[in-house]
Formats: sequence, structure tokens, C-alpha cells
Amino acid sequence: MPASSRQKPFSRLQKIALAAFLAFSCMLQAPALAQSPSEPARGSVERKEILDAVRPLAEARLRTPVEFVVSWMRSANGWAFVSLAPQRPGGAAIDLKTTVFADEAEYMDGAQTYALLRYQFDRWNIIDFAVGPTDVFWQGDPLYRQVPAGLTPY
Repeated sequence: MPASSRQKPFSRLQKIALAAFLAFSCMLQAPALAQSPSEPARGSVERKEILDAVRPLAEARLRTPVEFVVSWMRSANGWAFVSLAPQRPGGAAIDLKTTVFADEAEYMDGAQTYALLRYQFDRWNIIDFAVGPTDVFWQGDPLYRQVPAGLTPY
């Protein structure tokens, strides 16, 4: 083999630089893998995107434009869980008798809305959704075994 086509071994300095680069890369990725659930800050893009993902489904079911009062919101590792009190813009209450839930309204716990979301394909997507449940519906559901501990309220 001609001398010009042989690869020279890495120098000691190159090996140190490569090791440092790999170690630094791992440190940058580690927090994302071990991220604990936290509430996205008010006014943050993440918070707005999560609420905007829930809004069309809530508005279709409640038959009115809504704004949300956030009771619980946590996100981590591409998952989010919210508990929201929907109201009409400006704060007026929503009467369930004027919604798709008119026949079930007396058996519901108001319009409190819960959603499990997953960040995939460059957007938040609703994975599970409930309006007015009278129990902690996610407890015992195998779907919720996939989410980070602390994402849901209980």
C-alpha cells in the first residue's frame, strides 16, 4: 500500500478533543432524557401550543369559543397533561345544557377538561381527552404507564 493512501493514527490531542466532544454531547442530551415534569411558563410558546392543541376539540364539544383557566399543566419528555376549566372569552361560564353534553350534564362534574398530549411530528397531538369526568379516569389506564412520573396530578 502506498504511503500516501495510509491513514495516520489520531494524535494524542485529537483523541482528547474527540473524548471531550463526546462527553459534552452526552451532557447536553442527558437532561432531556431525565427531564422531570414542570409547568410551562405563562406566556411561553410551549404553553400556548399545548392550549391551542386542546382548543379545537373543546370548542367543538362545548359549541362555543373558549379560553382556559389552567388548573394543572405539566410537560416532560414530549408528554403533557392538562386539567383546564374552559370558559367563554371574557370569563362567562359555559352551561353544559348548550353543549353536546346536554343529555349527560347532570352526571358530569362540570366542563373541567383533561387532556394527555404527545409532541410528535413538530406539534402537540391529543392522545386522550375527557370533559367532566367524575373520577380520576387515568388511574389504572395502561396508556398512562408510559408517561413520566409526576405528569398527572395524582
